[in-house]
Amino acid sequence: MLRTIINGLCMSLADSVPGVSGGTVAFIMGFYEKFIGSINDLFYGDKSKKKKAGIYLIKIGIGWVIGMIVSVLVLTSMFEKHIYSISSLFMGFIIASIPIMIFEELKEEAGKEKLHFKPFYLIFIGIGITTVVLLTVLKSRSGDSIVMSVSHLNPGSIIYIFIGGAISISAMFLPGISGSTILLVMGLYIPIMTAGKEFLHMHASYLPSLLIFAGGMVVGALSVVKLIEFCLERFRPQVMFLIIGLMLGSLFAIVMGPTTLENPEPPLSIATFNWPAFFIGVGLIVLLQFVGERKKKTTRA
Repeated sequence: MLRTIINGLCMSLADSVPGVSGGTVAFIMGFYEKFIGSINDLFYGDKSKKKKAGIYLIKIGIGWVIGMIVSVLVLTSMFEKHIYSISSLFMGFIIASIPIMIFEELKEEAGKEKLHFKPFYLIFIGIGITTVVLLTVLKSRSGDSIVMSVSHLNPGSIIYIFIGGAISISAMFLPGISGSTILLVMGLYIPIMTAGKEFLHMHASYLPSLLIFAGGMVVGALSVVKLIEFCLERFRPQVMFLIIGLMLGSLFAIVMGPTTLENPEPPLSIATFNWPAFFIGVGLIVLLQFVGERKKKTTRA
């Protein structure tokens, strides 16, 4: 039970920061297929599968909630004070995750098609990069009038927050693109994290926004899990190259991340890049990979 809770905690810490998704952590640590399968069984399985999946997901959920509370209380203030260090850390997460994901997909394993490169797959990388870059550019041109109103809702902000919840949870399930990166691109990351922090400090005015966001997450989860499982079974190579493209595109979103703050800062540059933070990010992903490999060997033994 403790190991499953720790798995959920690691996923939550990843989900709460733009750069690496909880799905990536699950993928690297070796429980991604079980996680997605359990969600699918909970919604679409028989009574026995629902019970087994429910118990597993409750354990994951306990760790996830603990990690998210810690992240909300700590990361919000860090984002404002140390944005360039945090952005450099996230870049380390992504750049280290890409080769690890490719390496994992190149392995011969039962029930999984080995990743083979075909020139045609470059299209999917291009689609992934273009999607994130276009979202980032559109966000920077549209301004922050909608996303900065999470404590005073209007019809536009309600729809926007709901859609943000649905899209972000969908991204969190994918081993590659971070749901928090999606929120960062949409300009919702700081507002939602701030709303969570203020609610934990008993400011009830932020509760409606959080409930709307949670509703979007539920709808997104119900909609995307079956699709993800289907695509991974039928079109795994294409999906993995699309994910790589999304991850590469999210590097641009992170560079532009400081411009989304309440008090905007210039984009991340060579002058403001923090190399120690970057290498810490790389080291954490390598450590997760090491733990995942140890876990796989223990399970096989």
